[in-house]
Amino acid sequence: MGENSSIRRFLRIRGLGPALTAFVGWIVILFAFAAIDQDRVMLKSQNIMNLLRSMSFFLLVGIGQSYVLITGNIDLSIGSVAGMSAMISATLMCNGTSAPLAILISFLCCLVVGVINGVLVGGFKLPPFIATLGTMFVARGAAYMVNKNRNTDAISTGIGKEAADRFQQLLYYGKTLGIFNTFLIAIAIFAIFFFILSKTRTGRHIYAIGSNIDAAKLSGVNVQSTIIKVYLISAINSCVVGYFLVAQASMGNMEAGLSYEMYGVAAGVIGGVSPLGGTGLLLGTLAGAGVWQTLQNGLSMIGAQVGLQRIVIGVIVVFAVLLDVVLRTGKRTKKIKTKTSANVEANIDAAAIEDSKDTD
Repeated sequence: MGENSSIRRFLRIRGLGPALTAFVGWIVILFAFAAIDQDRVMLKSQNIMNLLRSMSFFLLVGIGQSYVLITGNIDLSIGSVAGMSAMISATLMCNGTSAPLAILISFLCCLVVGVINGVLVGGFKLPPFIATLGTMFVARGAAYMVNKNRNTDAISTGIGKEAADRFQQLLYYGKTLGIFNTFLIAIAIFAIFFFILSKTRTGRHIYAIGSNIDAAKLSGVNVQSTIIKVYLISAINSCVVGYFLVAQASMGNMEAGLSYEMYGVAAGVIGGVSPLGGTGLLLGTLAGAGVWQTLQNGLSMIGAQVGLQRIVIGVIVVFAVLLDVVLRTGKRTKKIKTKTSANVEANIDAAAIEDSKDTD
């Protein structure tokens, strides 16, 4: 009896249904491409490992964007922050700064962008689209200017080949227990932010703001502080993606992270995170990142053009958001009808009581 009630409580978790659906979809897509590909490359261990490493980029930006989406906001600066992180850290390393110090300096710069986003949206009540659109251009401009409007040289020219190799092995090419470090780092970060969102007061406040910001205020939630926190989390994840990009290319690219903010939105909404706020689980974001990367991998493997890949993924994102809107509208309509029916019945009962009194 106790186990059944625990299972029922688990299945009633808000947002679990879409997350499980995304996981099932991920598995179906994976095996569908494996069936199409006669060489079965899709299911080979090396391809699976590469897929997990590649989806780590989408998972991290998806985590940051999901936090922001759950509050009912959006962060358009994610890709530019990743690019700024890549360019600052790579430029410093090319000029002889040690990798740990370069990482620390770029990390602090990204935190500044996160705080600015949070203050503009949470403090000054700017529309998040406008506020983060502005910081998107500022961060991308900084990425261009930090190395005088050109890509960096190889990071090994500044910190030496051994130090550069260690940096790349740690963040991209190296493996631990047969799994790429990139994926292990992403999963560790996922676990931390999953715990924060699902088990802490901050997580409850994030959901409360997305569900009903006025009610959250009346309940004592510090809305401004919480919104700053979610934008900081978004900036942190974007910053780490910037390090992955440097480790992957062994240099800084001014266009690094381009369009990653949209990849974050896609990973979140495919996994059931509502762009309307208040609903979503990071488990769904994990599955959404997997779906996104598997689609890209599979479509490339069967020779689909890049344009077709974008169309397919775009249709899936639109469908996921449309489904969320339809389901929410249906639930809201049902609640309104229930309340209306209850009010009508109460009025009828009251009128009947009055009539009986008049008759008496």
